[in-house]
Amino acid sequence: MGAHLQPLALRLLALTFPLVAKGFPDETLEKAAKSEGYCSRILRAQGTRREGYNEFSLRVEGDPEFYKPGNSYRVTLSAATPAYFRGFTLIALKEGKEGDKEEDHAGSFQIIDEEETQFMSNCPVAVTESTPRRRTRIQVFWTAPPAGTGCVILKASIVQKRIIYFQDEGSLTKKICEQDSASEGVTDKPILDCCACGTAKYRLTFYGNWSEKTHPKDFPRRTNHWSAIIGSSHSKNYILWEYGGYASEGVKQVAELGSPVKMEEEIRQQSDEVLTVIKAKAQWPAWQPLNVRAAPSAEFSVDRHRHLMSFLTMLGPSPDWNVGLSAEDLCTKDCGWVQKVVQDLIPWDAGTDSGVTYESPNKPTVPQEKIRPLTSLDHPQSPFYDPEGGSIKLVARVVIERIARKGEQCNIVPDNIDDIVADLAPEEKEEDDTPETCIYSNWSPWSACSSSTCEKGKRMRQRMLKAQLDLSVPCPDTQDFQPCMGPGCSDEDGSTCMMSDWITWSPCSVSCGMGTRSRERYVKQFPEDGSMCKVPTEETEKCMVNEECSPSSCLVTEWGEWDECSASCGTGMKRRHRMVKMTPADGSMCKAETTEAEKCMMPECHTIPCLLSPWSEWSDCSVTCGKGMRTRQRMLKSAAELGDCNEELEQAEKCMLPECPIHCELTEWSQWSECNTSCGKGHMIRTRMIKIEPQFGGAACPETVQRTKCRVRKCLRGAGMEKRRWKEAREKRRSEQAKKSLDSEQYPVCRMKPWTAWTECSTLCGGGIQERYMMVKKRSKSTQFTSCKDKKELRACNVHPC
Repeated sequence: MGAHLQPLALRLLALTFPLVAKGFPDETLEKAAKSEGYCSRILRAQGTRREGYNEFSLRVEGDPEFYKPGNSYRVTLSAATPAYFRGFTLIALKEGKEGDKEEDHAGSFQIIDEEETQFMSNCPVAVTESTPRRRTRIQVFWTAPPAGTGCVILKASIVQKRIIYFQDEGSLTKKICEQDSASEGVTDKPILDCCACGTAKYRLTFYGNWSEKTHPKDFPRRTNHWSAIIGSSHSKNYILWEYGGYASEGVKQVAELGSPVKMEEEIRQQSDEVLTVIKAKAQWPAWQPLNVRAAPSAEFSVDRHRHLMSFLTMLGPSPDWNVGLSAEDLCTKDCGWVQKVVQDLIPWDAGTDSGVTYESPNKPTVPQEKIRPLTSLDHPQSPFYDPEGGSIKLVARVVIERIARKGEQCNIVPDNIDDIVADLAPEEKEEDDTPETCIYSNWSPWSACSSSTCEKGKRMRQRMLKAQLDLSVPCPDTQDFQPCMGPGCSDEDGSTCMMSDWITWSPCSVSCGMGTRSRERYVKQFPEDGSMCKVPTEETEKCMVNEECSPSSCLVTEWGEWDECSASCGTGMKRRHRMVKMTPADGSMCKAETTEAEKCMMPECHTIPCLLSPWSEWSDCSVTCGKGMRTRQRMLKSAAELGDCNEELEQAEKCMLPECPIHCELTEWSQWSECNTSCGKGHMIRTRMIKIEPQFGGAACPETVQRTKCRVRKCLRGAGMEKRRWKEAREKRRSEQAKKSLDSEQYPVCRMKPWTAWTECSTLCGGGIQERYMMVKKRSKSTQFTSCKDKKELRACNVHPC
């Protein structure tokens, strides 16, 4: 590889090496180069040092003190704002080893993002940058070595311009030791307890990136979704899930069924170790543009005791695949609260089902296996399979942002500008830059402020997207929020105190019966006019916990905070929960309610006319000839949650194609007549009548008379006899003619008028009908001739399409 293509870390480390060897004889340097591999030279490299470069840190997810052989751990190298780095190296060594031999290295790395990281070409056990550019964080997976390896040292070097930072101790070196067999199954816990003060409030936002475009192999088009997000902020004494651990029944139900019910039940049973239950709605389908559907989010709080957060959500459909975070620590070593966490996520296997494709049939894993990240070499049928063992493409990203801090803070390091802005200064709205191609309704009136005191609140207004004239230009959000305060409070008033949010209520002073609780807030900004703050900073109220204080009563926690209103506008419902701490001492059932609901009001719903697509073309006629029906449709383009739409979405009308052919229909054959001679050879006939004449190209009528030969006794040759037979025949003919004449006088034949002209066509296009008539001119009075009646004919016209 040419020098211009080598990673920056390689080039700068190569430049740095001679600086380290300065002062040694040439033969010493030459000997070192021959005896040591390139990996060893990386470890020897030292750059220009600078005091106080704690802005760089190397972290193993969950901050475990011990590793479990064969388990995988997420390793993150990061720089605190405003620091950054251009290049880096990352290696893992057995404790006490120098790295000049292959067996000195411990475990193996797995690339997560090939655009950010790659293995070193001259030292394949080390990880470096893919391209030299500014970056603030990278992530890889590290798989722990086999049992018996002992302690492992993870080391990182940072390249920033021409300065190389490398530490044998400190924030760029992490020591992690093998877990003793006696402690097998024990959860790894963070090394340090949290020393931060007060509480902090965070917002978790989940951005799914799993779609047919990004992950085309076997993508489930109809059923793809993310299940409801479930998690909590918790202490180190409770772990929802972790790599190398076994899935609980709650994790199993999320992983296999997408159901968070059991998981939430497990979380609430850990009431003393949990501060907030984290919940967000499921997403069907898994991906939609952010201007169509906002990313799901949830807010939660942490305190000194419960400073970790975990969550998970199922990638569905799948056997038991999820994404999430485990024991993410939001407390800093400087006794402060992390401002922002951004984590890219790849799927992991819960170890409860052995399916290998999205829609594999249920195949329980017996015995249950440990939770592990999926890899691109798991199975050839896997949708993430890559025969070259490349990285799995990221399926989601989670952003955790601090939105408020409560109570007195005790940071060792003072707040920076970002901290102050995040807590005090609301983001200023930019000027309206709505594209001309987005047609909206007018804004609704502002809702009431969510705060009734002088603490910060929010108010909301809404508008509806009526039309998007250019689909390539995204349309901004349809909701707008604005900071506000309760009545009588104003940010512009120079004598107004800027107060913090109220800190969470303290526990009730008693565990049974009536007691008191209190909460506090502090002054964030004193009045500009120099006056004193007269706003109360503490308030107390009565509280009732476990009204009955008897052996048959159960102990419950205080009510948690209200959930968000179920409606985005109009009237909805909100709920809050509490948990059972102790069942009745006498063994009876606990009758205390653990869920409470009440109505909530949101801004008035503003309806707009239905937004409909144009009518489609008419469908083909439902028949191939004659009369039929045809239909056309249109679609509702406005969102269903905007209200019911009463406009018709389908229309139907009659259609006429050329008349269907009418085939000739005949009666059955009559009986054969008698032979036409009294002796000798003759013939017999039989007949049938036409019931329906053929029309519109129908099949013609076949014969209506059939003749066959007949033979009677031989004729005698005597003249007298022959003459007598001739006379009898003549008389018979005369008799038949007389009878016909009589019938003609009694039952005269119908006389008809000529056919009329064809009428005009009933339609101008698409198939119409023309008619003509033949009327009876003289009708027989006899009831035997009922077929003597008017006639009508039809034919198709204007059959060309409209």
